[in-house]
Amino acid sequence: MTRDKPPPRREIRFMDTTLRDGHQCLWATRMTTAMMLPIAEKLDRAGFEVIDLMSGVHFDVAIRHLKENPWERIRLMRERVARTPLQANLRSKSVLSFDVLPDDINALWIERLIASGIRSVRAFDALNDMDNIVDSLRLAKKLGARSVGAVVFSESPVHTDAMYVAKARELIARAGVDAIMLKDASGLFTLDRVRTLVPALKAVCGTIPLEFHSHALTGLAPLLYLEAARLGADQLHTCIAPLANGAAQPAVQTIARNLRAQGYGVSLDDALISDISTHFHAVAQQEGLPVGAPAEYDAFHYQHQIPGGMLSNMRAQLEQAGLGHKLQEVLSECARVRAELGWPAMVTPFSQLVGTQAVLNVVRGERYRTVPDEVKKYALGYYGRLLAPVDPDVLDRIISGGSARIARTPVRPEPAVAALRRAYPHTSDDERLLRYMYAGSQVDDMLAAGPTRAEYAFEKPIVRLIRELTQRRRYRHIHIRQRDLLVNINLSR
Repeated sequence: MTRDKPPPRREIRFMDTTLRDGHQCLWATRMTTAMMLPIAEKLDRAGFEVIDLMSGVHFDVAIRHLKENPWERIRLMRERVARTPLQANLRSKSVLSFDVLPDDINALWIERLIASGIRSVRAFDALNDMDNIVDSLRLAKKLGARSVGAVVFSESPVHTDAMYVAKARELIARAGVDAIMLKDASGLFTLDRVRTLVPALKAVCGTIPLEFHSHALTGLAPLLYLEAARLGADQLHTCIAPLANGAAQPAVQTIARNLRAQGYGVSLDDALISDISTHFHAVAQQEGLPVGAPAEYDAFHYQHQIPGGMLSNMRAQLEQAGLGHKLQEVLSECARVRAELGWPAMVTPFSQLVGTQAVLNVVRGERYRTVPDEVKKYALGYYGRLLAPVDPDVLDRIISGGSARIARTPVRPEPAVAALRRAYPHTSDDERLLRYMYAGSQVDDMLAAGPTRAEYAFEKPIVRLIRELTQRRRYRHIHIRQRDLLVNINLSR
């Protein structure tokens, strides 16, 4: 009697999000290129299907805060990552801004991303208005990049499974995407919703891979990932600890171990991932940066739906203004404003619009007395078709209370590339695009800082100890003895 062979294990593939979403969520996007490059080759050989690298906020932080050229980051990484596609992300037709930009600016942006070394382009629109991303995905595919169309998950009366199925079908038919991503940027999935939506989308995708992306804000994500894999998700988005969990994605170490225990195939090199993890633990220790930790379950998160990074900023800003005691009231107002605005998904830029309006409503004591320009533009359709209409009474207040400079009917932006090239005739398109996005001296300041640093130096423990001790004013004298080393520092002078 022969025993039946067990069925072949289904292979689950992984995208690494450490260099993009991990430090965006946990380190305020402050990871420098020099921190990435030492482990780039190991990351390339670790077995990931894609390495997620750049989005608009990474360009923004690189220029404004790190004084690094973000185009150089892509090129330096591409030199070291030979086999795994590097991915860039596009938010609607906005590139780095909140406003919809001219089509030729968006197209040039995609062309320069791919020319610099990007091999996978993902586009999403927070309104799930596919008119805002179809052209970008078609262009990326035409230029030879892998094209990924995302549907942005949210919880509301209008974010139904039927709506997501229709949007995924539209992306496949109109853009011919290479993959569909289910993007849960606010960490809102529950087991019940995964069990209905993932199979529904997988049925639409057929042989087109379905990617699953969530955040560990409620502590449920590691379990949700396993369930998504069971129900047909082909690729899971994870970070490498210590840049995992908390507001970021689950740790690849944990997800891979649990999938293997359940009989799935996982073609990742655990030793290389351990080396990468050790590197980032050392960076976090040296730079004083936080490490991700599993979050406790928070049911209130499903009401206000504010993303983790924005929530911490909101709390800090209210406390700085002496209004920390108003946080719960503001969060409740966020839920009310979101419903009145037609249930926008709480991702950039709409989480900021809802949060800002909620703060103004609470602080000013009169709802919609002050209306930011972006809220009025949203309500009038400047950013795309709304999934549900704005409450009529609220719309009247937004129109009357908002800036009179904003026309009732959106105007399509005029082409801008030709004028941009005339304005800056002696530079590259890379620099021209940055100058289009940033006013004043910000690009000049970034360029003046010189080439992007490629080397990252770890201090020896004794050097770090001396530096930290000398910064503490309560010490007048420091005496350190280590074997044959003797250090005496007099700080009383």
